[in-house]
Amino acid sequence: MKRVVVSSGFEQLASADFRFLSEAAKTGEVHVLLWSDEAIRATTGREPTFPLAERRYVLEAVRWVARLAISGPAVDPDAIPVLPGAAAPDAWVVDEGGATAGQRAACAARGVEYRVLSPQDLAGFPEPPAVPPSGRKKVIVTGCYDKFHSGHVRFFEEVSAWGDLYVAIGHDANVRELKGPGHPLYPEAERRFLVGSIRYVTQALVTSGMGWLDAEPEITRLRPDYYAVNEDGDRPEKRAYCAEHGIEYVVLQRRPKPGLARRSSTDLRGF
Repeated sequence: MKRVVVSSGFEQLASADFRFLSEAAKTGEVHVLLWSDEAIRATTGREPTFPLAERRYVLEAVRWVARLAISGPAVDPDAIPVLPGAAAPDAWVVDEGGATAGQRAACAARGVEYRVLSPQDLAGFPEPPAVPPSGRKKVIVTGCYDKFHSGHVRFFEEVSAWGDLYVAIGHDANVRELKGPGHPLYPEAERRFLVGSIRYVTQALVTSGMGWLDAEPEITRLRPDYYAVNEDGDRPEKRAYCAEHGIEYVVLQRRPKPGLARRSSTDLRGF
């Protein structure tokens, strides 16, 4: 398989970043040179949106990232990125907005494939891949996942230790019904793509019911052993449903990955 290198700050940790990585993976095994905080400051003249430790944690959880290394304090946008200790890549993938003639010339001189992803290449949000079940117990979690962040990744990481993880994303109409005008910020296809990009997730689904138990049809079909929620998602309706149907109901405390800031969708979106 080709070794594919990408180089970026991945500052927003947003769907566009994950979409780029998914498309780059069509060329080969993706190796990420993640810009350090110093490199972002030197290149953009501003502070990174999220600190290096948080960006690294999230990107290492993305299923399309095979290897990740941190850049030095500065990056040369026209130099072929090479990860420490690795051989020269077979291909360098960039998006159209970051492509330069210098990059193309460097690749031509070294015999490295240079692939530029156009806006058309990155359009839309394909259904994320479902991982074949491992035969372990099944765990389901539900939620909006509107402003995706490292806390969600940490929650998935913790819960996936109990079994194959199925994440049911609230459909747009139900999110509006529960949370009011302005919600969701992002459509269900985009939110599903984000969640399904995380390697801890066996399958990302969109709910088809309504109310706090909008995932009831999916739960009936999947027959999970556990229904896990964090403290914010704990509801009497969910407890009663699990008790009635013999599903173990688990409430987790919201704890960030050690060393990372506590994040919430409400704080990030501002309302």
